[in-house]
Amino acid sequence: MKFEDMDVWKLAAKLSVSVYCELSDLKDYGFKDQITRSVLSVSSNIAEGFGRSTDKDKRNFLNYAKGSCAELRSQTYIGIKIGYIAKDVGNLWIVESNKISAMLTGLMQYLDK
Repeated sequence: MKFEDMDVWKLAAKLSVSVYCELSDLKDYGFKDQITRSVLSVSSNIAEGFGRSTDKDKRNFLNYAKGSCAELRSQTYIGIKIGYIAKDVGNLWIVESNKISAMLTGLMQYLDK
């Protein structure tokens, strides 16, 4: 299966676009760089995992993607508190990243079988 056909990759890529667009005018470049790196890492690690030949390698990269989802949530909570991210937008990112994490968990469990 190609990563481009996977719903989890599509959702992660869509979330990346949302974060990039929402924060395009943010002047705190340190925060902006860190949160955009974390969100971009999710879809990138899914893609990289599916470019690997063994299930063990795939699983490792899916696990990295899951870790990046957690990092994104942490940064989003902080961004909401300091006024960089609108609460409704941030809450949507949190819901979406949790959904992606759950999908990644299911995919890793499938690869373990």
